[in-house]
Amino acid sequence: MKSLKEHLTSSYLDAAHKLYPKQSRRRIVAYVESYDDIAFWRTLLSEFENEERYFQVMLPSSTSLSKGKRMVLVNALNTAELGKSLIVCVDSDYDYLLQEHTAVSRKINRNPYIFQTYGYAIESFHCFADSLHDVCVEATLNDRTLIDFPAFLKRFSQIVYPLFLWNIWFYRQRDTETFPMHLFNSCVELHDVSVRHPEHALEQVEQRVGRKLAELKRQHPALPQTVKALGGELEKLGLTPDNTYLYIQGHHLVDGVVMKLLTPVCVALRREREQEIKRLAVHDQQLHNELTGYNNSIVSLSMALRKHVGYKDLYLYRWMQRDIKQFLE
Repeated sequence: MKSLKEHLTSSYLDAAHKLYPKQSRRRIVAYVESYDDIAFWRTLLSEFENEERYFQVMLPSSTSLSKGKRMVLVNALNTAELGKSLIVCVDSDYDYLLQEHTAVSRKINRNPYIFQTYGYAIESFHCFADSLHDVCVEATLNDRTLIDFPAFLKRFSQIVYPLFLWNIWFYRQRDTETFPMHLFNSCVELHDVSVRHPEHALEQVEQRVGRKLAELKRQHPALPQTVKALGGELEKLGLTPDNTYLYIQGHHLVDGVVMKLLTPVCVALRREREQEIKRLAVHDQQLHNELTGYNNSIVSLSMALRKHVGYKDLYLYRWMQRDIKQFLE
């Protein structure tokens, strides 16, 4: 029979062991491209942790501050640990849509231990149309709907889709000069978005896209049918006229489209909330206290957009879940 001292010692060791459960579990390192990617991939990979395994999400080098997709691939593909205790998690950029047309895209699409976003980047998930209302609520604490974000981005996608096909077609030919990504981005960028008439911003994009399409068809008269046919192949990869926004460059999607759309909405919602507080306040001190409390409770729009996880219903996220599950099985 154990003495009291032995019993206490045993209980202490059991408790201490529970504080360090990872020591007895298999560790799988996941290389990612940048600091922002760590939180995103942690959200996904934590769904697959259990008593037998856990993931450690980290940058590709412990000896330097080097980051990025190239560094991830170089460090991972040159080690025998890939697929055993190491996986790679990267933004697809255009590589998923390029498929077999470049050396990098072939590596990413063929290797079962390289996991990708399918959409352009993690920003594609943060800009998921169905989650943007919740982002505005987080940034304003006002639940009123001023713009139908899914309908807006669906129409935006339909407008830019024909021009996006041209952009991808040239990149598939390894031609990044005739119609480079930055020119496509400038054509589809939103300018002034009116909360009352958001359709005006879409009309401006449609005019710019139309002019560029006419120019490309005039300069390359033999290509329109070939480019149009590319749409059928890309549709098999998940790209349709309704969801094109998910595949355009991530930083441009945030800065040139979604923030341009959300900012006037959030300004209007915050002003509305502040006017309500001013109307209901019975004296200056209460007005001051309520406005201070309100401003301390909201977060910046950019932070709300970057930190939310309302993208878990997006089909791209389900594809990534499927890939991790197949790897573990």
